[in-house]
Amino acid sequence: MRSKFISFSVIAGLLIAIYIMERRPSTPSAPSFGPAVQVDRLLSAPSEYPTASDPKLVGTYNPNTYSGAGYFYDEALEYRVWMHPECGAADIRDGDDYYAAFAQYERAAEFAEKTKGTEMPLVLVRQREWITEPSAGRYIPERGERITEWQVKWLLEGSHREANSILEFLKHPRPAREEPEDETCR
Repeated sequence: MRSKFISFSVIAGLLIAIYIMERRPSTPSAPSFGPAVQVDRLLSAPSEYPTASDPKLVGTYNPNTYSGAGYFYDEALEYRVWMHPECGAADIRDGDDYYAAFAQYERAAEFAEKTKGTEMPLVLVRQREWITEPSAGRYIPERGERITEWQVKWLLEGSHREANSILEFLKHPRPAREEPEDETCR
């Protein structure tokens, strides 16, 4: 009998809490503006590079990602064209850098060519398994999920992760990718 009373009390308490929460006046939340100043989710002609895995999410990813390698990627998420006021881009964020996000590389590259103070596009990728290289020639396979910015050319170097990609890499490691010279200002 006592356990039925406790169960009834718990259920009644939950129902009262739900009722109170539903009756409270709602306060409008602050608008959530993405950090991308321009978002282009269009996919036009066939692309030389992978297009965004989910174009409707382009422009919604965190701008504060690491620039990393990892040798393998699972998905291309968006292409980013970073703009730098110190290089002639419009100063719309009090001197801070900002970017435009694109679902397709070619559209991002065209924007970068036409816009002052930009970098060439980078690609934002999702990695579910990757290789960490804490020191030259020392490779550690990692699992989890991370999102990182890559050089676009890395997408074409056999880096889309397949079922045995990491095992094969560990058997036959390839040399580290060369980082391009700093192209911050074009």
